Amino acid sequence: MAVLEQVDRLGSVIEQVRTDLGNAPEPPIATFSASTSLVDDYRTSVQIRDFTFEVDEPPQIGGTDTGPTPVELVLAALGTCQEIVYATYARTLGIPIDGVDVTAEGRLDLRGFFGVADVPAGFQDVTYTVDIASSAPAADIARLVEAVNAHCPVLDILQQPVTVHGAFRLNGETIEA
Repeated sequence: MAVLEQVDRLGSVIEQVRTDLGNAPEPPIATFSASTSLVDDYRTSVQIRDFTFEVDEPPQIGGTDTGPTPVELVLAALGTCQEIVYATYARTLGIPIDGVDVTAEGRLDLRGFFGVADVPAGFQDVTYTVDIASSAPAADIARLVEAVNAHCPVLDILQQPVTVHGAFRLNGETIEA
């Protein structure tokens, strides 16, 4: 019964947010932020809202394996964002789902990170598989997949060029890089 209550609560919240956003006088732009600090070697501390966790690299490339790597977090962000958007649009479209699991994989050439070859440091490609458990017909799930892929923020971030600006300070003073 608690799961049904959770779904009903989520459905109510989704509908209220959609109504509020539809009636907003100006574009409601949300700003998200994260703060990070290098602790030692490759180990970093991450602060996001009230959450603190460590990010690191595996021992094979010099880390101490105290947390996931930054690129693994990108893949986790894609998977979890997909799952959240499935939960949203399944409810919005009235399509029942019993579960959603995502497996994501990205390939990168480590020579780019270590600067030993003129190749990109980031992912060459990303693939993901979404496993959906549902009693709905395939046509409904196809509509759901289309809606999710059109509205998943992290998928959009990965597929579209994003303007990124960096500022650099040395001992508190702005420097040009």
